[in-house]
Amino acid sequence: MNALLVGADRLGNIPDVLSEFGISIAAHVSGRETAHQRRSAPLPMGIEMVILFTDFIGHNVMQRFRDAASREGIAFVCCRRSVCALQQALGKRIDRRDCAGCAVRCRGN
Repeated sequence: MNALLVGADRLGNIPDVLSEFGISIAAHVSGRETAHQRRSAPLPMGIEMVILFTDFIGHNVMQRFRDAASREGIAFVCCRRSVCALQQALGKRIDRRDCAGCAVRCRGN
């Protein structure tokens, strides 16, 4: 699954967590540019999920990308930019039967 990440200047361990869930980073946008706040352009081609890091983007940027994902029928996840928050948000969003990489870690939740 290809994801667009919105927010955060540095990703740290985020790519490792995403690979555990079978997600690859197709694009990363920091959200700092003013164009990200104003335009309502379509999302890049091949995106299957949008991940919004809420503690690193403003409300206008979050609304723009959330609306674009909804318009195009693409799943989106909102969470803080931390490994734990991302794991928790993805665990709730992704069907665990389809997630062979995290089946043991998610057991009992």
